Amino acid sequence: MLSELKLFTTFIYVIVFLYGIVIGSFLNVCIYRIPKKENIATERSHCMECGTQLKWYDLVPLFSWLFLKGKCRYCGTRISIQYPLIEFINGVGYVWIFVVNGFNFVSILYCLCMSAILARSVIDWRTFEIPVAFNIFIFALGIVRVIYDFEHIVTYLIGMVAISLFLFIVFLVTGGRGIGGGDIKLMAATGLLLGWKGIVAAFFLGCILGSVIHIILMIFFKKDRTLAFGPYLSLGIFFAMFYGEQLVDWYIGLLT
Repeated sequence: MLSELKLFTTFIYVIVFLYGIVIGSFLNVCIYRIPKKENIATERSHCMECGTQLKWYDLVPLFSWLFLKGKCRYCGTRISIQYPLIEFINGVGYVWIFVVNGFNFVSILYCLCMSAILARSVIDWRTFEIPVAFNIFIFALGIVRVIYDFEHIVTYLIGMVAISLFLFIVFLVTGGRGIGGGDIKLMAATGLLLGWKGIVAAFFLGCILGSVIHIILMIFFKKDRTLAFGPYLSLGIFFAMFYGEQLVDWYIGLLT
């Protein structure tokens, strides 16, 4: 009986992973087309080099890239490793969320949020621009979370302003040089989804990760001082989905 339960659980995780890589494939479409103002719904997928429209068997998430050895079937041009990487990260992230948080409605919201911040982060990293649609989508997830857990509405409303208000003040004081407006909106939207403990943890994790990683990039990869803060905030948000409340409770415990 126990072995059958484990087998069933493994099967469910495989399904979750497959859903994750399928959505990850759509994220790649968003990453490439949104900055170019191209339609993400109706335009057929095609090779970026030869322009050939791709068949369905060229578009199987992760597996097509592996089968084709990272090259276009029609012209032999190398296909960016970003495609399978985004799909794999999204699939593994989905599984991780369900493993840690369990099979519940909140895990679904967190998975959707993770996909949004993943695509948003790649676009921000490349262009230093943040499409507003991602923040609107996350804010909508936050509204759903509030409705689902309405008895704790104050926690989520405080979360919406706990960090975003501070960043807005920084924005005003520095004339927009200290922080971007898109990052303020991100922290407001995600704060509504995670609550105040989660968003506080996400912010401090993002600051720490951003400082460490960017210094490494500057030293070893000659990265300039210009910092796209959004991807690091998104990384902090991702980890806060799992451990945010525990980290804040642990820290408060040290002070009491």
